[in-house]
Amino acid sequence: MDADLERRVISEAEYIVETGATVRAAAKVFSYGKSTVHKDVTERLYGIDRTLYEKVKKVLSKNLAERHIRGGEATKRKYNAKRKKA
Repeated sequence: MDADLERRVISEAEYIVETGATVRAAAKVFSYGKSTVHKDVTERLYGIDRTLYEKVKKVLSKNLAERHIRGGEATKRKYNAKRKKA
C-alpha cells in the first residue's frame, strides 16, 4: 500500500479515536468524502494496524448506537427554531 495512503488512514483513525468523531465529521476535517473515510477506517485500517482498527470500531459502534438520539435532537432544534420565528 502507498505510504501516503497509509499515513492518511492512520491520521483519520487516530482523529476518530481521540475525538470520538463520526465518519462524517472526520471526512469534513480531512476534506475527503464520507465514503472514502469510512472505507479507510473499516477496510484499509484492518490491514495496517489491527489495534487501532479495534479502537476505531468501538467508537463507530458507539456512534451508531447514539445516532437516533442525535437525529431526534436535530429535529427538536429544527422545530423549536420554526416556533421562535412564528
